[in-house]
Amino acid sequence: MMKQMLFWTLFLLLGNFCLADLPEKPENISCIFYYKKNFTCTWSPEKEVSPTVYTVKRTYLFGTARDFCTSENRTSCSFFFPNLPYPHNYSIEVEAKNVFGEHKSNVTYWYLENIVKIEPPTILTVEPIPGVKHMLQVAWRKPEGVPTSDSYICHLRYRRVNSTNWKPVIQRMENERPYNLTGLQVLRQYAVSMQCRVKTSEFWSSWSEETIGTTGGLAPNSILDLWRVLGPAQPDGGRTVQLLWKEARVDPSVRKTLGYNIWYFPENETAAKETSTTANQEFKLHLGSGAYLVSVVYYTCDGVSPEATLRIPAVHEKHNFVPFRCYNISVYPVVGVDVGVPHSIQAYFKEGIPLEGPLAKAQNISAQTATIKWEEIPKIQRRGFISNYTVFYVSDHGKEFARTVNSSILQCELQFLQSNTQYTVKVMANTLAGGKNGTSFNFKTLSIGIIEIALLASIIGGGLFFLGILVMVYRLTKPKLKRLVCPEIPNPAKSNVVLWRGDNFKSKLHLGEVQLHGKMKAVDERILKPYLSSSGDLIDKLVVDFENFLDKAEVHRVEMMKMQENILSGEKKYVNSPYNFYSPSGKVFQGLPSSALIPLEETQEQCSERPDEETKDSFFLPPNASGILEPELQPWEEAGLNPYLKNSVTTREFLNSEKFSDPIKKTEMQP
Repeated sequence: MMKQMLFWTLFLLLGNFCLADLPEKPENISCIFYYKKNFTCTWSPEKEVSPTVYTVKRTYLFGTARDFCTSENRTSCSFFFPNLPYPHNYSIEVEAKNVFGEHKSNVTYWYLENIVKIEPPTILTVEPIPGVKHMLQVAWRKPEGVPTSDSYICHLRYRRVNSTNWKPVIQRMENERPYNLTGLQVLRQYAVSMQCRVKTSEFWSSWSEETIGTTGGLAPNSILDLWRVLGPAQPDGGRTVQLLWKEARVDPSVRKTLGYNIWYFPENETAAKETSTTANQEFKLHLGSGAYLVSVVYYTCDGVSPEATLRIPAVHEKHNFVPFRCYNISVYPVVGVDVGVPHSIQAYFKEGIPLEGPLAKAQNISAQTATIKWEEIPKIQRRGFISNYTVFYVSDHGKEFARTVNSSILQCELQFLQSNTQYTVKVMANTLAGGKNGTSFNFKTLSIGIIEIALLASIIGGGLFFLGILVMVYRLTKPKLKRLVCPEIPNPAKSNVVLWRGDNFKSKLHLGEVQLHGKMKAVDERILKPYLSSSGDLIDKLVVDFENFLDKAEVHRVEMMKMQENILSGEKKYVNSPYNFYSPSGKVFQGLPSSALIPLEETQEQCSERPDEETKDSFFLPPNASGILEPELQPWEEAGLNPYLKNSVTTREFLNSEKFSDPIKKTEMQP
């Protein structure tokens, strides 16, 4: 029993030790097919603990052919040409084996057209095209190792020399057609590289070797500065003329000058042209005694410059300057063949009047000012140096004015003009020989200037602001103004004659107390019973004007005077109370008892002691509690409040006293 347990223990320990040293299973298998070269596969892991032998088993030709390759301690293995049939499917299995055992991978399948990798193409030339700027043309040859049954595509990239920033070209290239790189800078070096792949494959070739090309420059566009040095005339009439020239400012876009071409011929014999070439900046000519024309150009690999032309006069010829033409005269310091910076001036052999006057127009026109602007006369039409400009302007039926400005100024401001006036303007250009007027034109000043418009706007704005303040003040003080302009007229319903109280129109007639011998004596009360047909008639008649009320007061004063006369004569009579009412039909409220009548004898002392005005006022004293009549409720009082009374203040009807009978009725005095 102990022997069996020991055996199984040793077996497990040795088994675990052996499993720990077995090779790992090959995984991540990847294969690439190099056409007519090899078929190579790689896998992982890259390194084993123990020495390991790998065997790659290949099955192809639809399973009819099998072979293998081996490698020791390397995770790659290759099958070589010519045993590489194409196109076919390959099945690959990798087996790892060491002293402790072996491990096999899963079987993988590869279609050669999808994993074929070709060689990079060959760039033949990278050169500019003559006469075409900012471009390089790339010529190339197709890559080697492309299967004859497959097509391919290529990509290109480029960069400026001394730069690491590559720019890819999106367009695909094929069939060895040259490709033109555009949008490049002139006179710059560029490095170009290409790569290709079979259309069905997923692997691009490596990049080709870089090829450098230089873009072309601009054709020369400047003219040489050319002058001459005339030698003395020989006895045979011949002479030596030395030509000197200097290039204009160097343009970095223009290539270096390769040489100079000189043409010269007699002035009257253009067919006898002679040509010379030199790389120097001077040249000697052996000419006859006649006049000659000389032209010099310089050229680069990108083109030829414009001609610089010079006339060499005859031996006995004076300088023939054309009048009215501007000449540039330059003086160059020359030391040997070195030419210094020239000093130049402009001059006219003879000046004249300009051929055309300035073309002018008016701008910034206001009520009193305007600006006149004009264009400079073309140089060919000046015929001399412009010394100044004169602006003439005149209004309709007015005096002409003029203003003069310097030749460097091309505008003039006219001031103190009349508003709403039309002016005629012309500008004259002056030289030493005279002046030339330009075409005249008209303009009209404004009726109101900017200042007037601003002032008017300020006044209107201020007026509107002040009006707004007045409206605000009026709204705030409207009740006070209304009472001041339209005072309220007393409401007859609230007068001292009759006091209305409550919604049932109950009224009380207040009779004042009479002072008899220094004592106040109350007057008896009796209910008045007027004869009324309807309550509406009474309401309509209760509108009383204040003037009629004063007339009735005057009647009472007259009655009091008559009463005083009766007292003096010794007669004893009685009068009715002045508080009689009348109905709308003109009938007087009657039915007062005799107790309501006041004996005149008892009031004799009072009437004799008070003046007439005081007597009159005593009849209108406000009644007190002891002198109030409380009449019975009449039928005309049972009606509701007539809306007419509510508006009696604003819709008052003024009545004349003649339309109504005197409310005060005289009665005979009773004993």
